[in-house]
Amino acid sequence: MSKAHTISQHRPRRRLIPALVGPLIGAALLMGCDPLAERTSLVPPTRPANLPPQPKPPSDESQRLARYYGALQQDLLTRGLLRTDGGGPETPYDADDLRRNFEQIAFYDEYGSGNLRTSGALGRWDGPVRLRADFGPSVGAEQQQKDRSTLEAYAARLTRITGHPISTTTSRARANFNVIFAGADDSAYVAGRVRDILPSISDADLQVFSNPPQSYYCLVRAGGLQADPSSYMRGVALIRAEHPDLARRSCIHEEIAQGLGLRNDSPHARPSIFNDDDEFALLTSQDEKLLQILYDPRLRPGMSADEARPIVQTIAYDIMGEPQ
Repeated sequence: MSKAHTISQHRPRRRLIPALVGPLIGAALLMGCDPLAERTSLVPPTRPANLPPQPKPPSDESQRLARYYGALQQDLLTRGLLRTDGGGPETPYDADDLRRNFEQIAFYDEYGSGNLRTSGALGRWDGPVRLRADFGPSVGAEQQQKDRSTLEAYAARLTRITGHPISTTTSRARANFNVIFAGADDSAYVAGRVRDILPSISDADLQVFSNPPQSYYCLVRAGGLQADPSSYMRGVALIRAEHPDLARRSCIHEEIAQGLGLRNDSPHARPSIFNDDDEFALLTSQDEKLLQILYDPRLRPGMSADEARPIVQTIAYDIMGEPQ
């Protein structure tokens, strides 16, 4: 699973708009009992010209994806997955688990057959992170408000966890981490927005954003300048509009956290959303601590795993309140 400075996506890991319809009321007023009496009708007012256009009905493909992701979410919930409790007594972890999981998730880019493959430098944001919700034309106004509220609440939570300035903005000019909510009918819109945000993105990577395979539930790309890719300055995530509510929130939680620098998954991390087993849908207690470590001032972007290891160990023991 390529992450952060390349492309990260939910793989086919078994886990994984409403149109606004206003009732048109017509009323005929019958004058007296004479069937020939004069009749008048209440004519609905003309729709104001300054209202945003209503979304077109979703295409057959978009409706099919919505059914698919809805059934997938229900199947996972039926099997006791996609937990939202953050972990419980049956998911214990200690400082050594925290240290080990942080190294695997923050420094390594890809897993294969249970083995670490590529070690990289620590990546994170130096400056403030300003998230902006961006919507494809297929996303209705009611859903847009829900997504904005979710994003605002999550940004506030991430700030409390990390101590790093993370906020939302409605300004395209101020935003440096765009979260695009778009469906299968919005591919042209997504292509244009991602090209605007990341002018140097390759055609192949752009195609993944604008026409993701069904197995890609959501994805993110974040990083810095070519000369200093570990100091993140720009990010963009795609959240499929066809997802039901919990899967949608799950994508928001994981993709933004990965875009902050926790770019990998680990089969050993539990409780954690950085694990392909789909047990947890939303940020867990351990995930919060991983983010605390990532933005601890004792670490810096560009550090290697070997450089950071003794510092991470100290931070992990401090957070857990355990003696070394």
